[in-house]
Amino acid sequence: MATDTAVQGKDGNAEGHTWRRYKEGDQKWDQWTEQIFDAGWSHKCPTYIHRTPPCQGSCPSGHDIRGWLQIARGIDKPPAGPDGKPMAWQEYAFRRMVEANPFPAVMGRVCPAPCQDGCNRNQVEDFVGINAVEHYVGDYAIEHKLGFDPVTVDSGRKIAVIGGGPAGLAAAYQMRRKGHAITIFEAAPALGGWMRYGIPGYRVPREALDAEIQRILDMGKVEVKCGVRVGKDITLAQLEADFDAVFWGIGTQAGKGLPIPGWDAPNCISGVDFLRAFNEGRLQHVNQRIVVIGGGDTSIDVASVARRLGHITEAKPNESADSVVWGHTAHDVSSSAKRSGAEVTLTSLFPVEKMTAAEREVSDAKHEGIDIKGSVMPLEVIKDAEGRAIGLKLCECDMDGMRPVPREGTEFTIDCDLVVSAVGQKGDMAGIEALDNGHGYINADKTYAVPKMPKHFVGGDVVRPHLLTTAIGHARIAAESIDHMLAGHPDTKRPKVDVHHWNLLEMLNQSGLTPEAYDKKPVRGTSEEKFAIHNYEDRSSQEIITSDGLFLGHFPFVGRNMRDEIHIDSDKVLGNFEERLKGFTEQQAVDEGKRCMSCGLCFECDNCVVFCPQDAVHRVPKAERAVGRYVYTEYTRCIGCHICNDVCPTGYIHMGLGED
Repeated sequence: MATDTAVQGKDGNAEGHTWRRYKEGDQKWDQWTEQIFDAGWSHKCPTYIHRTPPCQGSCPSGHDIRGWLQIARGIDKPPAGPDGKPMAWQEYAFRRMVEANPFPAVMGRVCPAPCQDGCNRNQVEDFVGINAVEHYVGDYAIEHKLGFDPVTVDSGRKIAVIGGGPAGLAAAYQMRRKGHAITIFEAAPALGGWMRYGIPGYRVPREALDAEIQRILDMGKVEVKCGVRVGKDITLAQLEADFDAVFWGIGTQAGKGLPIPGWDAPNCISGVDFLRAFNEGRLQHVNQRIVVIGGGDTSIDVASVARRLGHITEAKPNESADSVVWGHTAHDVSSSAKRSGAEVTLTSLFPVEKMTAAEREVSDAKHEGIDIKGSVMPLEVIKDAEGRAIGLKLCECDMDGMRPVPREGTEFTIDCDLVVSAVGQKGDMAGIEALDNGHGYINADKTYAVPKMPKHFVGGDVVRPHLLTTAIGHARIAAESIDHMLAGHPDTKRPKVDVHHWNLLEMLNQSGLTPEAYDKKPVRGTSEEKFAIHNYEDRSSQEIITSDGLFLGHFPFVGRNMRDEIHIDSDKVLGNFEERLKGFTEQQAVDEGKRCMSCGLCFECDNCVVFCPQDAVHRVPKAERAVGRYVYTEYTRCIGCHICNDVCPTGYIHMGLGED
């Protein structure tokens, strides 16, 4: 088994690494030794196996991450554009990105990047900065006003999309690409869902969000009806009569309170309602002492917004944050001019280092003056004579799985004027109770169809609250399921590795190397046939390649390129709504693309050609090359020595084939 040892620097990053394919003491050949070195013929020869890289397997939206990093590094050359000239690599990468996700500028900023956690480069020194490259390409596309490819088919079908958030918009985009006409019903005044009404503008700049939404609307035959609530303004029966299919992407608009005594106080509110009031412009200042209960990204957003808004001492009783959140009033911007910093405490059941919020967000929150207390659980809201919360009683706790266990004798109270619960959300199912699974969510099968409700599909948080990228991934799968249903062959199962796979045939087509049609006649051997892709197998829908399958010794230590960030001191956070993340330069994006190890796919390193002792491995003639078809094996020379497999950095070469 492959082993890897990294030397850690003072900052926790690896300074260097050593790597050996075999462990100390390994000296026994496998059972094929004698047969392999019988040079007349071989039991095991190389074949080329495409597998899914772990970055893509870890991405809920199913991005072809390795594919667009191949473009950034210059291996996958851009094809000619409409003017006959090669398109810019950034445009080519953008078009590869949006096969799975139409929001690269937004997701490159806010996605917590599970792809980077899964990156095999972590076994060398540090993950590839996938988010940062996506951020750069997304901004390039907006700056250069890149649109989606025109829709060239018209199915004549009409699809209703309920909800204009990440799931609904992604579903609309994917289904419009398939030629269906789309109508989006959105209860809010504008599209965007949680991207607009949840995440603050200093994390998702509204000009970037608006540009990426407009790009979807510009596809044509995408009608938008904002301010329309399904279940109130239009019924389920009307939807079923007017549309061929319905996609539900309504999100989770109702926050969850805390199951503790005193939570009925008027100044106990949900994080969902707090952020909505802020992003709608109604909330301009907050109470002086705030406790936020959570530990995830939403709780960090609430606490960070509160620090930026600040507190005004001359506020009238009806101008408290809870009055605004409940819709009783709205703040006048001019009356909020003189503000002082709010005291914000964030509590989590889990230790701070195990909170679900992104590590970078937690670090920034501390830097901005937010007091974060881990391993504590709320017990009771303390009220005054008028029934308003004036304190929160808590105790220290340990976690037994997802269940907090209080530590006896550790109770304490935090004085506060506002308590915000950011511990979860659920759907608002008023008027659409037929879809409610009894817990404020909508059930879905593996194809994202709603059980026992033909024509209805669903995706996003209303299925299972998770990440924006998860909602986008649900939408991609649901769009395929709807398309297949309308074509008369509905899906009953999905691939084991359900992502947007890189496709060798598409690469060959793009390079003018489309295989000839197969005449269905039997043949013995396909190595000389023009209808077959010889010695290649695609296992990407079934297998994810791990670091054990790579030759990590090929990769030198190369530090990760880091995006510049604005870190705001606690005494300067008040009123500061400037974006914190700065995008890559082109050179940084290219350099970071070069750090990708191309797990599971050839990246043209020539190791197999150079080290083959029998001169059996050759480059494909230049005129016949495409990404993934760079080398071939001459089996009359191959003795099955495994050297090509041993030195293949990406794990693309697999020993097999041959005769028994």
